[in-house]
Amino acid sequence: MDAFSRRGAIGAAAGGLLAAQAARAQGPAPAGTPNAPASDPRHRILGPQNEARQGQNPDLLTPPSTDHGTLPNLRFAYSDAHRRLESGGWTREITTRELPISTSMAGVNMRLNAGGARELHWHKEAEWAFMIAGKARITAVDERGRWFIDDVSAGDLWYFPPGIPHSIQGLQDDGCEFLLVFDNGAFSEDSTFMLTDWVKHVPRSVLAKNFGLPESAFENLPKEHLYIFDAPMPAAMQAEIPRSVEKVPVGFSHRMTAQEPAASGRGGNVRITDSSHFPASKTIAAALVELEPGGLRELHWHPNGDEWQYYLEGEGRMGVVGPEEHARTFDYRAGDVGYVPYAMGHYIENTGSGPLRFLEIFKSDHYADISLNQWAAVTPQALVQAHLRLPDGALARLPRDKEPVKPA
Repeated sequence: MDAFSRRGAIGAAAGGLLAAQAARAQGPAPAGTPNAPASDPRHRILGPQNEARQGQNPDLLTPPSTDHGTLPNLRFAYSDAHRRLESGGWTREITTRELPISTSMAGVNMRLNAGGARELHWHKEAEWAFMIAGKARITAVDERGRWFIDDVSAGDLWYFPPGIPHSIQGLQDDGCEFLLVFDNGAFSEDSTFMLTDWVKHVPRSVLAKNFGLPESAFENLPKEHLYIFDAPMPAAMQAEIPRSVEKVPVGFSHRMTAQEPAASGRGGNVRITDSSHFPASKTIAAALVELEPGGLRELHWHPNGDEWQYYLEGEGRMGVVGPEEHARTFDYRAGDVGYVPYAMGHYIENTGSGPLRFLEIFKSDHYADISLNQWAAVTPQALVQAHLRLPDGALARLPRDKEPVKPA
């Protein structure tokens, strides 16, 4: 984005904030309305303000009247994360350091230039990935020495179990960018086991015995680990496949966006990928949700763990309700990470003018959610009516099947 575009974006955000403040001065909105005006003059901010930032988070500046009590922060932007720049690309991460509530999962956003390689390494944690842009080659070897090689593109996934050594390399003219999710919120990309870290701390005499080579063969080992570095572009994949070695029986990659949606309608669609679709992925399940403008990811909760979110496109609002009447509303846009603690009810609404696309990710081998609509529809109606006091006949119109996305 050039300077004029940035200036325009900041101006638009500030203008939107001023317009919102003017609207608030006109009087209160009905109870429960998102961004109900703060008509009391004592709610004005007199001191310094980051108007562009406030314009991105209107539900923090003026919370809806449905918010109540306190919940932990459930949002962090990759734009606020430190970016580590390397010769072959860059990386930035969101762990419990940046988002303390995110105890079950951590995320890494990584870019590899054409030929840029994430050096051969492994983790104690499982690694799940979603390709955001470009193309990459991934390789791995399992505990029986069986090989895996694949070229992955935007919308594809990979999953490497704990301890499996692997590599990633950018292909094509502009390399690739991807999201990594690890099944431990305290995980840091800096704390991986790397090939060059290991060999530089082993005596050359031991290396010579291990590899059956003279000690002189190891004179040019890197003095520092490589991490993300420029490497020669790989040959055609078929030329690199070992002919005399067995391939892993269960592949470590999957074409998520090639799946038919599990649910589709006027409000958008949902694709679900868990171990029933992607057998290698034993500890991470995910859904890719696409909402049309005004569309709603219905009121629901998840009975099998916390939800880690990554927003790929658009703008949205999430309302979360916990026990003891604690409720908060958060605003998200592309590049943000969201989080929903275990079993808390929530919804997500597309508040932008274009599509809203985001990932729901869980530390689980299967995807599961419970729909408030479906629960109300299949529970004895007299009992539900005693709770909700809806107009006559309203409960009979509720769908008995899940409708994960609702139109505007």
